[in-house]
Amino acid sequence: MELKVINDKGQAGANLNASDVVFGREFNEDLVHQLVTAYMANARAGNSKQKSRCEVSATTHKPFAQKGTGRARAGMASSPLWRGGGKIFPNTGEENYSQKINRKMYRAGVATILSKLVSDNRLIVIDELTVDAPKTKLLTQKIKDMGMANGRVLIITDNLDDNLYLSSRNLPNVLVLEAHQADPVSLVRFPSVVVTRAAIAKIEEMFA
Repeated sequence: MELKVINDKGQAGANLNASDVVFGREFNEDLVHQLVTAYMANARAGNSKQKSRCEVSATTHKPFAQKGTGRARAGMASSPLWRGGGKIFPNTGEENYSQKINRKMYRAGVATILSKLVSDNRLIVIDELTVDAPKTKLLTQKIKDMGMANGRVLIITDNLDDNLYLSSRNLPNVLVLEAHQADPVSLVRFPSVVVTRAAIAKIEEMFA
């Protein structure tokens, strides 16, 4: 299939022949959901710790008499039924939330996301994207020239240029990655994805 190519001024250039395996797949929502869920789960540290009733600092005395108060009987203030008491099934801080994704599934999932970006006109191929100096203003102007006024964009390059990276650090809605760093969550999250011509070749090499 052919992908439309523009320059950093937003002007159309010669089309690029791309692999149908990577950029022409039929959308598989279930696979993409499983891939994104697993990627986010594998990023969890699992260090949330809660206290059980034996770990809560509270007196062990009986709060009030067993009978005669009209209240439900209570034995300890650390009861999970009480505010400030321990948890019934607490997190230990050693939970493992990781999910296994086969390599074949990962490649197919990323290719499906890329194909969806192409069909929705959210993938923009550019000949080359560089800035002359590490200045945020220069990159912001280039993004506007390419027709992305809202500024929310993911930029994927073959090699990370220092000036391009430094220019993007102060832009909260702009992320610059190399081709091998592109992850499913970033591809789904950004409304516009700009990929250089050289990065397209690397992506096809990884996922074709």
